[in-house]
Amino acid sequence: MTAGKPSLLEWLDYCDGNMVSYYVMFKRLLWPPEQSRAAKTVEIYGWIIFLEGGLLLLFPDFMARLMHFGPLNPQASGFLRLIGMLVSGFGMLYVLSGRLNAEGFVFATLIDRPFVAPTMAALWYFGALPGPLALLFAIEDSVSWLWTLLTWRAERR
Repeated sequence: MTAGKPSLLEWLDYCDGNMVSYYVMFKRLLWPPEQSRAAKTVEIYGWIIFLEGGLLLLFPDFMARLMHFGPLNPQASGFLRLIGMLVSGFGMLYVLSGRLNAEGFVFATLIDRPFVAPTMAALWYFGALPGPLALLFAIEDSVSWLWTLLTWRAERR
């Protein structure tokens, strides 16, 4: 630092002194300084759904066969790719929030994830989703929610 003027690295770290720069945020993503155990559970769950969404996006016909859907026409294949993109986006949001130790996001997932199982049950009941697939999503989300909840509570004791 020269006579009150910040170096380039200091400027990248603090910009105007109040806001964290992109450089610092990306550095935190690559090497998180600290991460709560609950945030780590959110990150891991994020990687899981990011992978699932990526598989839907890249291999919609294979995933449709795996989930016991009928053969897909080109439009249905496109819609499954779109769903894959959206699921991957949620996965990335979970990964980034977990890596950045976003406690507010971790808490928010504890509020909204319990609604997945009843939603899957409703989709199955009305014939919008095959039973095994609805059950798989409900179990996957409920188990990861319970893991996050128990970890979050243990950290507060």
